[in-house]
Amino acid sequence: MLTDKKYNKDTQYYCSEFKNISKELLPWLENLAWECRCKIDKKEWKSKYNNYVIYDYEPFCSDGFEINLTLSSRQNEYLNFVRYLYEEKLQKIGYLKACLTL
Repeated sequence: MLTDKKYNKDTQYYCSEFKNISKELLPWLENLAWECRCKIDKKEWKSKYNNYVIYDYEPFCSDGFEINLTLSSRQNEYLNFVRYLYEEKLQKIGYLKACLTL
């Protein structure tokens, strides 16, 4: 799930938040962000069961946690491109999973 982009007037950066990223896609998304000149502002593991449990590092047992990532960039086009590639990857994964169930 993606949230809308925000522009911070103080730092002159655009921000975009990616929520509930699968653990398998996290390295790919981090690499893509680096290639597209985006900065990872915040990476957090949030418990699905307790809203107050949030880690800024991967917990020992990461089952039951959702991964949230906030990216920032000076140019909005980079964030749009990362968002587009991420959505396309999720659609292809969903399509391939649907093909397997046939």
